[in-house]
Amino acid sequence: MLDIRLFREQPDVVREGFAKVGRDPGLVDQVLDLDVKRREAITEVERLKAERNAGSKDVARTKDKAERDAKIAAMKLVGDQISELDAQANAIDLELNTLMLDLPNLPLPEVPVGKDEHDNVVVRVEGSIKEADFAVKPHWELGEELGILDFERGVRMSGTRFFVMKGLGVRLQRALISWMIDMHVDQHGYTELAVPYLVKADAMVGTGNLPKFADTIFHIEDTDLWLIPTAEVPVTNLHREEILDKAQLPLRYVAHTPCFRNEQMSAGRDVRGIKRLYQFDKVEMVKLVEPATSYDELFSLISNAEDVCKGLNIPYRLLQLCTADLGTATVKYDLELWAPGMNEWLEVSSCGLFGDYQSRRANIRYRPEAGAKPEFVHTLNGSGLALPRVIIAILENYQNADGSVTIPEVLRPYMGGIERIVK
Repeated sequence: MLDIRLFREQPDVVREGFAKVGRDPGLVDQVLDLDVKRREAITEVERLKAERNAGSKDVARTKDKAERDAKIAAMKLVGDQISELDAQANAIDLELNTLMLDLPNLPLPEVPVGKDEHDNVVVRVEGSIKEADFAVKPHWELGEELGILDFERGVRMSGTRFFVMKGLGVRLQRALISWMIDMHVDQHGYTELAVPYLVKADAMVGTGNLPKFADTIFHIEDTDLWLIPTAEVPVTNLHREEILDKAQLPLRYVAHTPCFRNEQMSAGRDVRGIKRLYQFDKVEMVKLVEPATSYDELFSLISNAEDVCKGLNIPYRLLQLCTADLGTATVKYDLELWAPGMNEWLEVSSCGLFGDYQSRRANIRYRPEAGAKPEFVHTLNGSGLALPRVIIAILENYQNADGSVTIPEVLRPYMGGIERIVK
């Protein structure tokens, strides 16, 4: 949610921002119109309440019964007007709030303007792509040949975009999760959380998933519970409706959760393998910070995610996302691992700065100093990293000519010393 003062004081800036992200700049005028009507109604209510209060005192001083009865009747009419205007103000307030919740965040000036994901900018590429001296296989062939991925039974059990992972495949995933969590806790200073996988609608609203992205989230029928699309939702809402002390900031959290996403919106895309699923696991980093430090915290967040890519020794690249691909962030960078079997780059982390967009929705504030007026924190989040795309990258980059897959060195202590997955 954006600050209403931006619309009042800098409407052209908001119009320009909306245009950059592909939203109608005319929405600004709708907001301003509702804001004026709401304030006019409130002002009139306050005037009538003052009139009623003065009239009540006048009634108390009036001795003549007929005159007093007339004044009481007049005050009743004023009370009826107040009730009617209160109802109007509440209706306008609801309409304005509904509109504000649907509005996008404003991109920072340095974000490249673009029409779709093809306009994202490659910032740099790390590591070199090696040419294999054998026919490189995609992960879906490798996984089935090694007996660690079972697509047929997964589909039979739950339908398309589901699979079963078995044996050393499961152990590899557990090893990845444990290693990533340990790195973020021990080396990067995050606090690990275990959070609910079901949250109320208010939590989804807080992170911007509702109302706009309702068709991509799974809802439990006849309840107010939603399956989380990412740990960002429960972790960001951990301090919902709280006022934090400055000394508590920055707060850096990390959590591993399953993620549930309605991929019906991507029908026909990435139907083979485990790239795009209804359910997957992810390690997520979330930060709540002071506004003055949030930009530096973004690049620290990116660096934390990059450390995972570097540790795996897999080629990766950093992209700055254009205005069409920001979601609800003000600026965002993606990390992509190279997958030679699929011959493509796979997004494994999306690191975004949201300013006070989420904290306004979730009402997360901090007090800059004792006695000072509370201010909204800035929020950030990024994957550290997302599975199973990391599994894809490992299988396809570490495959050998004999069909085996070498375990990255950093994961071997978490694999009981196992060095290869073999047929």
